[in-house]
Amino acid sequence: MTMSLDHLAELLPDYAKDLRLNLTSIPTTAGFTPQQLWGTVLSAAFASRNPVVLRALAVEASQYLSPEAVQGAKAAAAIMSMNNIYYRFVHLVSNKDYGQLPAKLRMSILANPGVDKIDFELWSLGVSAINGCGMCIDAHEKKALSEGVGTEQVQNVVRIASIIHAVAVTLGAEQDLAA
Repeated sequence: MTMSLDHLAELLPDYAKDLRLNLTSIPTTAGFTPQQLWGTVLSAAFASRNPVVLRALAVEASQYLSPEAVQGAKAAAAIMSMNNIYYRFVHLVSNKDYGQLPAKLRMSILANPGVDKIDFELWSLGVSAINGCGMCIDAHEKKALSEGVGTEQVQNVVRIASIIHAVAVTLGAEQDLAA
């Protein structure tokens, strides 16, 4: 059985009515191409690590994304999962010597993500917000703004990521309670 965004919203408990309303409003977010919007949704779903949310939103996003864009959104979630841990450590550790050392992490996908680079930047920004990496958030926000993305679009990427993550956490916790 495939699940739509609306059906996913129906799974949310009554106490999460605000999440339901926010989730179902995502498709009406202005200022994005369909690829930017649905790539943001898909990469955030990957980063949120909830299988129900991921399956539902992957089905929904696949209606709007090319196979290359699906791979790009997955790649953004994958590479940021690594980078966010590493660069969050560099940022938070008291010993600033680590920031002077080469990361020695393969990141070739950043140079050639297979989709428009600005789309990949937006997706990486959303994943970085979910993972809480200040250095990565700053880097991707700065790059997006320098490429002509407006502050409202940046805010919307983070808003979408926060909604999807909250839905994933809520449904995961409800599933854990029911087990």
